[in-house]
Amino acid sequence: MTAETEEKWFDPEATTFGDRLAGAREMAGMTQAQLAKRLGVKKKTMDDWENDLRGPRAMRLSMLAGLLNVSLLWLLTGEGDGPGEPGIANSYVRGSHQLLDEIRAISAQMALNAERLARVEEELHALLKDDDDGAA
Repeated sequence: MTAETEEKWFDPEATTFGDRLAGAREMAGMTQAQLAKRLGVKKKTMDDWENDLRGPRAMRLSMLAGLLNVSLLWLLTGEGDGPGEPGIANSYVRGSHQLLDEIRAISAQMALNAERLARVEEELHALLKDDDDGAA
């Protein structure tokens, strides 16, 4: 970061989504690989997000905000509760709304995974039935 961007790294006029994501991740003391693993995405995906090549979907945005202890609004626009200034300890504590958002995001992911598991299980049962029918 240059002196100017270091001074204004959180300014909504001076930063992109990727800048805010990278800054908040660094403030949280995580590497790209660590955050990617916690989100269930590839490190390349995290790199693309931080370089503004593409952005996360809504569910991942909510999870990112929760994991990085920033508001969703700040992550998207630079306004709202951010991680504080670089090099300064952050006393941000997630409030009930942020915790509820994270619970909703986790619940949505679990529901999607449950549906996916059911589809795979049905497919496996169909394959096993076909194998049993073919062997008879």
